[in-house]
Order: sequence, then structure tokens, then C-alpha cells
Amino acid sequence: MTTLNIPFLFELAVIRRDLHAHPELAFNELRTSELVARELTRYGLEVDCGLASTGVIGILRKGNSPRAIGLRADMDALPLHEKNDFPHRSRNEGRMHACGHDGHTTILLGAARYMAEHRDDLDFDGTVYFIFQPAEESEGGAEVMIAEGLFEKFPMDAVFGLHNWPGIPVGEMAVMPGPVMAGTCTFEISVRGQGCHAAMPHQGVDTLVASSHLMLALQTVVARNVHPCESAVLSITQMHAGEAWNVIPDDAVLRGTIRSFNVETQNLVERAIERLCHGIASAFGAQIAVQFDHRYPPTVNSAAETEVCRRVASELLGADQVREKELPSMGAEDFAYMLRKKPGCYVWLGNGPGTGGCTLHNPHYDFNDEILPLGVSYWVRLVEAVL
Repeated sequence: MTTLNIPFLFELAVIRRDLHAHPELAFNELRTSELVARELTRYGLEVDCGLASTGVIGILRKGNSPRAIGLRADMDALPLHEKNDFPHRSRNEGRMHACGHDGHTTILLGAARYMAEHRDDLDFDGTVYFIFQPAEESEGGAEVMIAEGLFEKFPMDAVFGLHNWPGIPVGEMAVMPGPVMAGTCTFEISVRGQGCHAAMPHQGVDTLVASSHLMLALQTVVARNVHPCESAVLSITQMHAGEAWNVIPDDAVLRGTIRSFNVETQNLVERAIERLCHGIASAFGAQIAVQFDHRYPPTVNSAAETEVCRRVASELLGADQVREKELPSMGAEDFAYMLRKKPGCYVWLGNGPGTGGCTLHNPHYDFNDEILPLGVSYWVRLVEAVL
């Protein structure tokens, strides 16, 4: 392992824990973005603020080449009650850095500082844009930054992302080309029947029976429609109906999500859901309608950029420490929007077992400060390799 000598690691850990203690939700990362802008300014970088409300861009130039790349970190937290009791636990009740965005932000700040302090010693020619993005968790901050001119205002040839990953040992990374995170779509199915007294079900149309049959039938969509070599997940996560013990309700609502790696599979699943809704409605005399809300697209790494990232990770950690077996994931990531516009690569950095062995989005999660130098070193070496 050939990580950089980073004398300010203690300061990075202090920043990371400060961010963890002050989590902020999507598009409200005011304190976080102020801290980021202040640090970047202190390092001597050009700083631009305001894209997607709280987005921050740090700009580092060297030489005369027109080439440029973007390195992206997410800043927002989750609406979650933290259950840790260490000193840097969340001070903002109901908000928590349970996905490691505090660590991602700190790693990118560390890379910006190192590159600013060692600009003359580093082997690159071009411009690096350090992209601190708001609202990754469900709100699509990347899409908003792009819509507000990210790539026009800061033209770049490629863009790169990094995420910590509990379960991958410290000192290892996961890198692969193609789809690495799924696209996600939510849906809502409304079931309308005819309410009646629970003792006289023959006088109505039972929405709960129709909904139950539909819920079970939906479990066949992936198993009997999607090609066995393709991947998709359909999950029903909510069912709402009724208020009284002795009343069969007029209406019921089912909600859930679809995850897939390509548009064709997504469309196939949606059409299968529509067919089942129509068939169950006809069978039970109910009215059933479904609405789809397409969220994040699949995160797809480009081949050439992925190969560069794999080479950098192998030189940094050792070739046997760079793996693929954890990838891809059915989780979703709004870095996908950036990869639809620019070539690039999104990698996973091993976070170790984590606090209590827990995973992301867990109330006991904490970012592992031991991997800060690995993340900083990866970003710096990647800039040298690409530029």
C-alpha cells in the first residue's frame, strides 16, 4: 500500500467528526457548504457557490492544458435518529450522517488541500473541479446542479465519484465497468371497490381482498417476466386501507419500488404491473390504477475511465485488493445523472466492518476515519493519472 504522507490527517478527522455532529438534509446544507467554502478558500482555491442552492465548486488549475475533470462528493444527511453515544453523535435530532457523506466531503477536502499545497510537485496539467453536491439522498441534487449549468460553467472531460462501503475491508476497493448501481422507480397503486359492513361483504367490493391478491401476484413479475440473466427487484413497502374494525373500506393504496439496471427491464416490469392491475381489477370488480415516479437512473461506469481507476487503485492498494464481487448493487445513486452527461467512474472504498458491523442507513453507523488517507491518496493519484 503506497498512500501519501498527509501531515494534516488529524485536522481532517476533526472536520469529519464536526460534520457528523451537525448533519443537514437535502438543499439545506447551509453550515456544511459554508465550512467547505471556507476550507477551500483557506487552501487557496477558487471557489464558486450556489449551484443547487448549497452546492460548492473548488477549482484548482495547473499548466496550460484545456483538459479538466470533476471529482464529486455528496454532503447531505438522512432523516434518521442516531443511536450512537460517542461525543460526535448528531446534535440535530432526527438527522444523521448514516451514509458517510461526512467522510466523502472530508476526503475531497483533504485531496483539495493536498493538491493545493503540493501543486508544483504533482504530475498533472489541467484543471480539477472539486464538486461538493447537495441532496444525494432521494432529492436528486446532481440533476439540479446539471440543470443549473454545472457542465457548461465548469466544462470537464470526465467526472468521478467515490463511496465508502461497509463490509469491504479497509485497504480494498471495488471497481467495475458498466452498471454499478440500479435505477429506481417508485409506484403507487390505488384500489377502489365499494365499502360495506364487514358482516355483509356480499353488498360491496372488497378492496382488501383485491389488494391482497394483487400484492401476491406482483411477486411473480420479476420471477416470470424478467430474463433470468437480467436483474430487477420489485418490493411492496406500504399498504394502507381502512379505519374501523367492522367496515370494509372503499379504498386501499399499495406503494413500493422497482430497481433495475436498464431501461428495457424497467419498461418490462412496468407493463407487467399494469397487466396485473387490469386483470385483478376485472376479476374482483374493482377499479385499480397505477402511477410510476421515475427517480434515479442506473449508475453506469464508462469502460476507459474505469480502467484508469482500476489501475490507480491497484497501484495504491495492490492489485489483489481491487475487486468486483460486491458489485453491482441494487441501491441507487444520483451520481448517475452526471455519468449520463460525462464519461466517468464511481468506485467503492472499503469502510471495514463499521460500528457494530452495521451497514449504511443504520442508526448505529459511523464513517471509519482510518480510510481518510486512502480516499485522499486515491483522488490525488487519479488526477495525476487522468491529467
